[in-house]
Amino acid sequence: MKKISVVILMMLCCFQLSAQHTFQLGDSSFLLDGKPFQMISGEIHYLRVPRESWRDRIKMAKAMGLNTIGTYVFWNMHEPEQGHYNFSGNSDVAAFVKICQEEGMWVILRPSPYACAEWEFGGYPYWLQEIKGLEVRSKEPQYLKAYNNYIKAVGKQLAHLQINHGGNILMTQIENEYGSYSNDKSYLELNRKMFTEAGFDGLLYTCDPAADVAKGHLPGLLPAVNGVDDPEKVKQLVKENHNGKGPFYIAEWYPAWFDSWGEKHHTVPYENFLTRLDRVLAAGISINMYMFHGGTTRGYMNGANYNDEAPYSPQISSYDYDAPLDEAGNATPKFMAFREVIAKHLAPGVTLPEVPAKKPVITTPVITFERSSALFSQLPVAVKSADPLTFEDLKQAYGFVLYRTTLKGGSSGTLKIKDLRDYGLVFINGKRVAILDRRLKQDSTDITLPAGNVTLEILVENLGRINFGPYLLKNRKGIDGQVLFNGKAIHQWQQFKLPYEQQPVIKASAVATDAPVLKEGSFTLSSRGDTYLDMSKWGKGVVWINGHHLGRYWKVGPQQTLYVPAEWLKTGQNKITVLELIKPAETQVQGLDHPILDVLQ
Repeated sequence: MKKISVVILMMLCCFQLSAQHTFQLGDSSFLLDGKPFQMISGEIHYLRVPRESWRDRIKMAKAMGLNTIGTYVFWNMHEPEQGHYNFSGNSDVAAFVKICQEEGMWVILRPSPYACAEWEFGGYPYWLQEIKGLEVRSKEPQYLKAYNNYIKAVGKQLAHLQINHGGNILMTQIENEYGSYSNDKSYLELNRKMFTEAGFDGLLYTCDPAADVAKGHLPGLLPAVNGVDDPEKVKQLVKENHNGKGPFYIAEWYPAWFDSWGEKHHTVPYENFLTRLDRVLAAGISINMYMFHGGTTRGYMNGANYNDEAPYSPQISSYDYDAPLDEAGNATPKFMAFREVIAKHLAPGVTLPEVPAKKPVITTPVITFERSSALFSQLPVAVKSADPLTFEDLKQAYGFVLYRTTLKGGSSGTLKIKDLRDYGLVFINGKRVAILDRRLKQDSTDITLPAGNVTLEILVENLGRINFGPYLLKNRKGIDGQVLFNGKAIHQWQQFKLPYEQQPVIKASAVATDAPVLKEGSFTLSSRGDTYLDMSKWGKGVVWINGHHLGRYWKVGPQQTLYVPAEWLKTGQNKITVLELIKPAETQVQGLDHPILDVLQ
């Protein structure tokens, strides 16, 4: 049976998957055009990979022996503001699916309203929190209305690409690990109905960790399993929740893991997983590697973990994940070892494509910044209020907000910021006096106010909304409470919105020794290649190159470099801008030919 399915796979890879096909559930295996089919899948998130590189990554998946690509669809990137949809550029998910089809690859689609995925707010758009009474992952009417509008918009992009319509989407997932959150089957049924009405009339499925399958699956749909690779255990879990039948699908198999700021870089030896992969494939079970290729969580899209037992923990920008394909899209030893295991299960005479060569890498010249501007010297018009406003109150999704007020001086005491979300730099008359970090449970500092009227400023960074756990509904950013001095609330605030989504234009000005700064420079290249900006001497901030937001850097590590794709560089002159929060005296940076992902400071 196994040999037959692999032969079918290799034949399919020889031509475009544009013909009409059927994909159904058999009692023990998936049926493609009525014949047993085993998905050997790997997760790639198109939003974590430059559009220019999509095809390259998919070719690498084929070279490892995969026949299917799994991908989430992140709501917040496709409806960044309510009613305003974006399916263009790097958000053109339909183009990604079509490239998979052109390369002979099937797709498992995961457009659930909630994704988790170490992504900001688990993929939910920030503006859901602006709607009073709205409760995500519930039957609350405002949530269901917003969710329904979104999934219909996704359906217009992708429903016609399902296999039963001549496309290459084999199955579509509703919700995501819902059993880890609740067990309301009527809510899941509403999910199913909305997906169907949006045009997703092919196979639908749910997926949950082993302990939560019973709570998270919807009777009538296939229950997939996450985090289990014992074939007998997988079969038992599916059969218990699917009328004693299969087929059997491991929706998330974890041969690697993600990283958080200030914590050790995770690596998982591939030797630990070779036998596990071998026995899953030998048992005819379909599998999806999470991640096959992680890529990069650029901009401000990293999520965070938090629960009652563990502190707030935001994830890093690199989503290298110690995956088989590294952050830049190169084969790793894990890739080659997994490829050997998969090759064992091919029919006689069938071979895998050659592994593409490693991508070129370059070092850049040392870049010296030619222009600098004090961040506080180019502020927008203030929004005034009696008490501090959150990002959501200000209708700002991500980035930074500067809070400013005036106090009567001549005293000392404790400044307390209630519900600081998440990182605050405190200034008195322009001089930094404290840094408060939610990761370290810091929300207070002792300060001395000089005589006269004193300007108090607090620059707050949103380090990423929680993407998993019970606090999804408590994800407002900025200052979500009062600011107290010696126990007395401070009123009359100005808020300056600093989203910094686009590469800023710098107006040169004098720079203080400890105030946040914008720096702009340029560098010239004679040839292009991937490079890694070494930010290890800098403090904390974000970087843009040629209009592309590369993500965050932070001296605490473990990530010390930012990956720059060759596709975003130019032969000739390139423009770089840095927003540095805590070490404005730094003046130089250089691109290395290798990443640094495992250094804590």
